Amino acid sequence: MTAVSTSPEKIHEIEQFLYTEAAYLDRPDLDAWIALYTADGTYWMPAIPDQADPHNHISLFYDDRVIMEVRRRNFVHPAAASKEYTVRASHIISNVRVTQLDENSGDCTVTSNFHCWLYYRDKQTPYAGTYTHELVRGGDSYKIR
Repeated sequence: MTAVSTSPEKIHEIEQFLYTEAAYLDRPDLDAWIALYTADGTYWMPAIPDQADPHNHISLFYDDRVIMEVRRRNFVHPAAASKEYTVRASHIISNVRVTQLDENSGDCTVTSNFHCWLYYRDKQTPYAGTYTHELVRGGDSYKIR
């Protein structure tokens, strides 16, 4: 995708927002992470690159706000298996580019690359990929749709 010409200040603001999201996932602070989403926001991980949509193809997950809340409650529940071991993660975000921008509303689509190392059950697992965030301007910050 081609990047849209954007001011350095706007790119910095978007980068800081994405870094905040990554920090919430690294802690993990799922309450704060979910609060970054709009009420109609979704969290989608396609099964294959360039997957057209989550409805006509199998996805690794496609969570709306309700499912995100269920996952969060399960993760923090005292009897959850995830409580038996510490979960640690480290996200690195790079190559942040605005690919669409509505000058009137400030809403934008942003792509970035990520590397994440997950440490769980005495095992390190690396993940890498490309994020696409649809960001909706809300006051002086963004929300993820």
